[in-house]
Amino acid sequence: MLNPIDTDAVIRDGRVAGVFPGEIHEGVAWWVASCFVVVSRTGQLAVAHDGHPTTAEFHRRFCRGAINAEHWGCQVADLGTAGESQLLRAMTSLGAIPGARLSTGVEGGRKIVTIRLYDADGQPVDEEKGLAKVREMIASDRAPRPVNDQAKGRIIERRDLVESP
Repeated sequence: MLNPIDTDAVIRDGRVAGVFPGEIHEGVAWWVASCFVVVSRTGQLAVAHDGHPTTAEFHRRFCRGAINAEHWGCQVADLGTAGESQLLRAMTSLGAIPGARLSTGVEGGRKIVTIRLYDADGQPVDEEKGLAKVREMIASDRAPRPVNDQAKGRIIERRDLVESP
């Protein structure tokens, strides 16, 4: 595994979070997304972010990881900048599909990047709902590898699902 992370420290407490740079890097977003698609067995996923400049590359990598998850051919509804309630409404509008929201906060001058995963019912994904399996897949270097173009899903911009703030 290139650029390994301390999965027990970063993937816990119902989220994926770490100091950037240092504890977490952009590749983690790819790993988490591809593993989440496999664990949740989904062909659709809604993804949003907070608009912070640091989050932008994590968001891009997360979407790419989701569409490259094994044979799932996942279709990613990219909502762009959206809050949690907007994401949850969009997930429902799209037929009760899983989702993810990426954000960056600053604490003591350090950037903390957080990825929150939600199941198809809009509930946060915790240890029992799949976070432990995602962590185990990444820790054991079993994150799905990129697939060929025929097996790859698509990223579709769906800013129309997000109400204006």
